[in-house]
Amino acid sequence: MNKIIRAVLISVALISMSPLTALAQAQKPAAPMPEGKGKVVVEAVCGACHVATLIQTSSGYSRDHWKQLTSMMIDLSKQPDTQNEILDYLAANFPPNTNRAAKAVPGTFEIKFTEWIMPQLGQRSRDPVQHPDGSIWYAGQFGNLLGRLDPVTGQAKEYTLPPNSLPHTVILDNEGNPWFSGNKNGTVGKFDPATGKTTIYKMPDPTSDPHTLAFDKHGMLFFSFQASNLIGRLNPKTGEIKVVSAPSPKSQPYDVHIDAEGTPWVSCNGRPCMLKVNPQTMEVTEIAMPLPGTTIRRFVIAPDGIFWYVNSGRGQLGRYNPKSGEFKEWASPSGPRSHPYGIAYLDGAIWYNESGVRPDMLVRFEIAKESFQSWPISSGGVYAGILRNARTTREGGLLIHQTATNRVILVTPVRRTASAQ
Repeated sequence: MNKIIRAVLISVALISMSPLTALAQAQKPAAPMPEGKGKVVVEAVCGACHVATLIQTSSGYSRDHWKQLTSMMIDLSKQPDTQNEILDYLAANFPPNTNRAAKAVPGTFEIKFTEWIMPQLGQRSRDPVQHPDGSIWYAGQFGNLLGRLDPVTGQAKEYTLPPNSLPHTVILDNEGNPWFSGNKNGTVGKFDPATGKTTIYKMPDPTSDPHTLAFDKHGMLFFSFQASNLIGRLNPKTGEIKVVSAPSPKSQPYDVHIDAEGTPWVSCNGRPCMLKVNPQTMEVTEIAMPLPGTTIRRFVIAPDGIFWYVNSGRGQLGRYNPKSGEFKEWASPSGPRSHPYGIAYLDGAIWYNESGVRPDMLVRFEIAKESFQSWPISSGGVYAGILRNARTTREGGLLIHQTATNRVILVTPVRRTASAQ
């Protein structure tokens, strides 16, 4: 490839991925890529969207699987020479490996995966949530969009959001309206699919990063800011916003849930703590977690009021009783570096994934038996995605996703054993 063509390709890659470039630049730099033909092109095309670390720490793929995976991110079908150069380089330097191998746990519980591929390439579909009408809303963070999937037809319609929103999540308010967090431009927003209108609420600090959202039963919206170390509240009726700091620096407020008494709780992804928020005054109380190195990406409140959380920093599943203060943890099957991430409660079991291994494993922990079972989450013919949030459906299914391959997935229990029924 001569210098002129190479320069043009790099420019095209950067321009076409411009909404994503700033995010990639904010991530930690990777070690140098291996030398060889195709290195410059891979660094330009792939690096326009994400850091090379995601390639270097992958489980590696065959050439056919690299083609499958990259086709979910960018369409190079009209540039076959460029595509072949990229695929040859990736296949030669990053073949299949077992550096991050998962540990699968067999069992008798059976499930079915139903996958849908979302239309826009490279969007990083995430956080699917079921609407009362049965449709499924999702956020396309890198695509700067919200989408609505009809699971009956498999068709999805996608809506572009205001520039640089980069929605981290989508949730539904008590009337079923979709809301999103503008993770890049310091906003939260309400979207009206009937009119296409977006109502934007700007944060006091436009550089802050709204992250995860939760409505209480009165319609008040509470949300976290991971990098900004903040917690916020919005009254949609008045537009009033109040933002407060976490008690300790670098707590990285992450997941948000409202308990049965109407109290918001927030997990800490940077320190061993949980945060309890007074919904009226916004006073924040820090609850210390007992094990050093604990970080909590996400948690869920079971019907009995018990908190279940993923201890991402230690590779464990945890239980916390907010009434008694009792803690208990179990080692996740794939070990301390498994980095559990999304979590949900369904039918007497806790479901979560191990994002630090490949394949990304879906784990079921049966509470009564304190037993594990796990399955690899596929992304078509490859195992490449990451599940970052999980939600349940009214029919007893589990909605998950695979960000790297733009997939929304429904997990349906197929058969329960007699003892589990």
